[in-house]
Amino acid sequence: MSSTVFRTLVFSAALFTGSFSLPTLAHDADFSAKDLNEQLVMSTLWMQASAEYKAMSYQAFNLAKMQFDHYVSQHTGGKKIAVVVDADETIIDNSGYQAWLIGKDFGYSSKTWGEWMDAAEARAMPGALAFLTYVANNGGEVFYITNRKVSGLEGTRENLQDLGFPNVDDAHLMLRDSTSDKQPRREAIAKDYDIALLMGDNLNDFSNDFRTKSLAASDAAVEKNKALFGTQFIMLPNPAYGDWEGKVYDGNWGASAAEKDQMRKSKFHVWQPEK
Repeated sequence: MSSTVFRTLVFSAALFTGSFSLPTLAHDADFSAKDLNEQLVMSTLWMQASAEYKAMSYQAFNLAKMQFDHYVSQHTGGKKIAVVVDADETIIDNSGYQAWLIGKDFGYSSKTWGEWMDAAEARAMPGALAFLTYVANNGGEVFYITNRKVSGLEGTRENLQDLGFPNVDDAHLMLRDSTSDKQPRREAIAKDYDIALLMGDNLNDFSNDFRTKSLAASDAAVEKNKALFGTQFIMLPNPAYGDWEGKVYDGNWGASAAEKDQMRKSKFHVWQPEK
C-alpha cells in the first residue's frame, strides 16, 4: 500500500471518529520549511494579484467612513474622538515579506522580520490612507496599536510617514513593549478619547474576548460579538498568517514543518464522493 493511500484511509477514518492523528512516515523527515512555505503561494498571490483583495480592502474602509461619520454625528461626549487601527495587514501590506519566504528553507523569524521593518517598504492597503486622512481632517485622531516590537519603531515610523499617514508620532504610534496584549493600550487611549472604531486583521485587535486558546473558543467569541462587526469592529482580510494559526497547532509554534503540515490538513472539512 502506498503512503498516499494509507494516509487517505487514516484521514477518512478520522472524519467518522472526530479525531485526526497521522503516524510519522519515513518521508516526513524530508518535509522541510521550504515545503511548508509553498503553502503560502495562493494566499500571497491572492493578496498581490487579485482585484478581489483590493475590492475587499476598499469595502472595509468605505464602511469605516460610513460608521465614522455616523459616530461623529451622534457624538455628545466631552472627549475627543479616536479611531484605533492595527498596522500589519490592516493599513499596510507585508505580502512582499511573505513572497520572499516562498522558496526559502526557513520560516518567519524575528531577525528577518526586523530587517523587513527596517527596510520600511510595506505598501499602503487600498483605501487606508484616504480613510485615515479623512478621520484626521474631520474631528478624529488616529492611534496605531501594533504588535511590532519597539525595536522596529524607527522603521515603522519611517514607513508610515513616507506613505503619508496622519498622527504618526510618539503619542499615537503604540508598539509592543512588555506584552502582546493590546487591551492596556486600548484602555490608555480610552481615558482621554471616545473610540469610534477599531480596525484590524486579527480578532485580538478588537477585544480581549478574543484572547482565546482554541479555534472553537474563537468561534464562540465571534458569535457572542457578531453585532459589533461592521459597526464598531472593522475586519480586514489576511489569509496568510495570524493568531488563528497558533490555535491550529494548539499553541505549539515549535512543531516541525511536517507536523504543522499535518495539523493544518487535519482541520479540513473534506467532501467524500459516493463510490
